[in-house]
Amino acid sequence: MRLLLQRVSRAEVRIAGVVTGRIGVGFCLLVGFNRTDGEQQVQWMAEKVVGLRLFSDDEGKMNRALDEVGGALLVVSQFTLYGDARKGRRPSFVDAARPEVAMPLYERFVQALRGRGVRVETGEFGADMEVDLVNDGPVTLWLER
Repeated sequence: MRLLLQRVSRAEVRIAGVVTGRIGVGFCLLVGFNRTDGEQQVQWMAEKVVGLRLFSDDEGKMNRALDEVGGALLVVSQFTLYGDARKGRRPSFVDAARPEVAMPLYERFVQALRGRGVRVETGEFGADMEVDLVNDGPVTLWLER
């Protein structure tokens, strides 16, 4: 499981011009699944994301977690995180999970995040989405499990 996390002051996702998810302060998560991923990766990643202390405290140090700042999550499926462009000019996606495997993992990940008491907005799995965000910091992390 690969995840690109961006700390944002606002973010939204649109499909065909219609907003399907919108948050203020929080994290925008682009998430992709490997063909070998399962429940263990989903649970580990949900716990990691919710527990990360990436928001500034009163002294300006990244020392506060999402719940301490009233933050939310915008979760967007992104199979291209598994694109391998080491050879040639066209990336290979052989390591990305097929939709019939990735979709249930994506849904389970969203449930796991919500189960930890976080407000979660989403895009739509497999849709052509437009993501608009204001990166706060910028703070961007690459997480993999």
